[in-house]
Amino acid sequence: MKYSNGQPLAVQTPRPINRSRRILLACILLASFAALPVLGQEGTISYDRVIKIDIELPPEMESMRDRIPTENTTQMELRFNGVESTWKASAEQDDDGRTRGFNRGGMRIMMSGGRDQNETWINHDEGLMTERRDFMGRTFLIKTDQPTLAWKLTGEQSEFDGYVVHRATAVRDSSSIEAWFAPEIPVSVGPGPFGGLPGAILVLTIDEGKTTFTATEVLMGEIEEGSIAEPVEGREVTREEFDQIVEEKRKEMEAQFGNRRNGSRFIIRN
Repeated sequence: MKYSNGQPLAVQTPRPINRSRRILLACILLASFAALPVLGQEGTISYDRVIKIDIELPPEMESMRDRIPTENTTQMELRFNGVESTWKASAEQDDDGRTRGFNRGGMRIMMSGGRDQNETWINHDEGLMTERRDFMGRTFLIKTDQPTLAWKLTGEQSEFDGYVVHRATAVRDSSSIEAWFAPEIPVSVGPGPFGGLPGAILVLTIDEGKTTFTATEVLMGEIEEGSIAEPVEGREVTREEFDQIVEEKRKEMEAQFGNRRNGSRFIIRN
């Protein structure tokens, strides 16, 4: 985990804090957040999203491992105005649509690039969320309630890019989540659907680093009018329907390419 200037996030080793002091600290943070003028706060936070790529190679391809990327980095952008927020890939993100791959032993590994077209919109006042998801050439809209997490404030603090940040943890769908949030930025927002803490989340880690979001720039101030809008293009489906579509396609691809000995292909899309 790193600062935006490339230096590691030096988390302070906290002094032992007993349970009552931890509870007191959490109450103070929550009380101070309640008194902050959250509504009307506008700004943009840029993040690097890093996803670890774990590929299981057959023995005959192990010599190619050093040619396969071990992670994928995407520049993401969070815009908020105190009522709504939008999360999507930065407009400066590479959009060349290149596809890279190589063959070995009758197998082909492909890694496709191009700008991430997914988007998450949240109305924080009404607790509503709309996700636009592009999958296999089709666009879907998933409308749900904004997820809430049972955050636990640990009482640990550090410094990140000039901000005092506090550590919180949670579990979502069996995934462990660690967040470092800054009460100095008085908005309850974070990467994608993650939020609900007394301050903006600047660093968030899922499953001990499988996915990491690290803020690279914080710009508080008026944002361009109309830059936050609910996605409207796409086929509206429920979360369960979308998951079923993805699962059916996964099974279809397994059936088509699953036999390695008959010239299988591994297709990894970022």
